[in-house]
Amino acid sequence: MVNSSSKLSDLLVRGIKNIGDVNSEFMQVLEREYERQKSVLMMVASSSYASPSVLACMGMPTVNITAEGYPHARYHAGCAEVDKIEEVAITNAKQIFKAAYANVQPHSATTANEIVTYSLVKPGGLIMGMNLSSGGHLSHGASVSYSGADFQVVRYGLDENYLIDYDKVEELALQHHPKMIICGTTAYCRKIDFKRFREIADKVGAYLLADISHISGLVIAGLHESPIDYAHVTTTCTHKQLFGPRGGLILSGKDAKSKVFGENITLEDKLQSAVFPFFQGAPMINQIAAKAIALELAGSLEYTQTMQRVVDNAKILFNHLQSKGFDIISSGTENHIVLVDLSNKCIGGDVAEKALEECGIIVNKNGVPNKKINGNNTSKRPAGIRIGTNGISQRNMTAEAVQKCATMIADVLNHTHGASLETCKVDDAVKFDVLRKVEELCQEFPIPGY
Repeated sequence: MVNSSSKLSDLLVRGIKNIGDVNSEFMQVLEREYERQKSVLMMVASSSYASPSVLACMGMPTVNITAEGYPHARYHAGCAEVDKIEEVAITNAKQIFKAAYANVQPHSATTANEIVTYSLVKPGGLIMGMNLSSGGHLSHGASVSYSGADFQVVRYGLDENYLIDYDKVEELALQHHPKMIICGTTAYCRKIDFKRFREIADKVGAYLLADISHISGLVIAGLHESPIDYAHVTTTCTHKQLFGPRGGLILSGKDAKSKVFGENITLEDKLQSAVFPFFQGAPMINQIAAKAIALELAGSLEYTQTMQRVVDNAKILFNHLQSKGFDIISSGTENHIVLVDLSNKCIGGDVAEKALEECGIIVNKNGVPNKKINGNNTSKRPAGIRIGTNGISQRNMTAEAVQKCATMIADVLNHTHGASLETCKVDDAVKFDVLRKVEELCQEFPIPGY
């Protein structure tokens, strides 16, 4: 018998209750994680907080629908409403990024990069991307990734000032003639000159792929140049600065309807068929619904203001840490990232990460360009930490609050002892003082909606 009085909201509430009925201990784990997120300072550059509406979309019954294909061209019946959901997501993506083409089905940004790379370069072909140790991503040509295993790779790095050396990039491109150049970073604190990258790509007849996963929010807010009409293809994840679900987008601007090199097919048609049926099966409609809402929220004045805080807070964090004797890579930041070289503190990034976590401050260990610690390779023993301001900016933290964050980070690291994770210890007095201050800040600046 159909329960016509049951509402969607009732279903979600009932679902939460049922988790406890099925496994009460597991429900306690979920509850503890929720409380943990509310009570710590999340300063991992690759993370942010999904809004309650995004979280709700992820738990919608749309997860029940198999919808292989695209709107109005599915391989299954019963997709009339999910077609509308995907169409809204596509429209929102095009509008917010000013793109001519958008595919909202990729399960992640890494998947999106994989799809684009295999679509436009044959396995064994030559691609060019930033070194992992310089701040690049696994999917940009790292040897441990498909991108480094299935393709020949030319890698570019940074100059002595830790900036992209565009002249060197051009020199390498002219020397090796890659089929694709990938620009985009995960631990780079400065702006990227997409126009210059396109000029280099055009000189050697290469595709340009721009991965803006870390700066998509800044692009939307006009705080960073957009690559949409410079790159042939732009990819991004939807969880870092879009505050959405974990997933990916593939976008294109003026090149969307151009022909693929040597083929009688447009770029958008090639990408469309590459996502489905070539690489992925049925899309995750609940994830796409969450993307649609996140993209809708990214068009608000409140979102733009948050992105401005992200940039302003990163500068405050940089200035305050530098004033306390910390070395900051590239001597500043123009986005949300502050990359700290801990070599002069005689502790590794892994020890720093653990010490800060014990004090309620969450960052991540990170390699530092051209640096080693204790003779070990940075990939095994990272020499620094990467700090991001997405999360604290979502909490609406003031300049004074961000300065407190920097002071606490400095206090913890200046009072951390031990050369390994096993021997790592923070002075008790400092640890308890910082834990108290973190709790006070989290209460003063709660996560909106949480």
